[in-house]
Amino acid sequence: MSDREKRTAGESAAALVRDGMVIGLGTGTTMMYAIKQLGELVRDGLSILAVPTSHETEMLAIEEGIPLTSLWKHTSLDLAIDGADQVDSKLNAIKGGGGAHTREKVVACSAKRFVVAIEENKLVDVLNHPVPLEVLPCAWKFVETQVKELGGKPQLRLAQKKDGPAITDNGNFIIDVDFGKIIDPLKLSEDISTIPGVIEHGIFTNINEVHVGRKAGVDVLKRKIS
Repeated sequence: MSDREKRTAGESAAALVRDGMVIGLGTGTTMMYAIKQLGELVRDGLSILAVPTSHETEMLAIEEGIPLTSLWKHTSLDLAIDGADQVDSKLNAIKGGGGAHTREKVVACSAKRFVVAIEENKLVDVLNHPVPLEVLPCAWKFVETQVKELGGKPQLRLAQKKDGPAITDNGNFIIDVDFGKIIDPLKLSEDISTIPGVIEHGIFTNINEVHVGRKAGVDVLKRKIS
């Protein structure tokens, strides 16, 4: 899959931003294209404020000249844009491949509208991607035993140089847990959230719409209101 699908999806989501909005900016390669597009719009006169979800996103937004703010100043956002590792047919998602899912979830839940941009190979009928868990370092072994009881196979994420565990921007560890096919994402989300030591997990069930980048363009999928 080429970067074309990521770029078209990211730029499509960025096109939703309007003058005067306070927005959330997610993390990842697809978001890189969205942020660069927003940078061009800002240079052309678009007036916005943005809340970044990671140091990586913050640095890129600064490079692009996008004015930043925080949830301390703006507890309610007009729009949040992010990528995802996988999205199912009901628009539930798994995020956290970049380790920023805790801040991403806080920002997503602070927004009136949460939009995800992905390339088409990340769209599936049923979620089956390992679920990232951000955990307190002192609790990671305990958390492992608890997710095994839920049917998961946990694996401590290692740093890129594999000289120790990967560390989040918040100073915590990440455990990637393979649950196989996730038939009921909401139930699993609730079960994981009850485990002491888990800061946050990567199951997102509050997406409003998904912009899917394909070779022929972008499809926009909207959550059905039940």
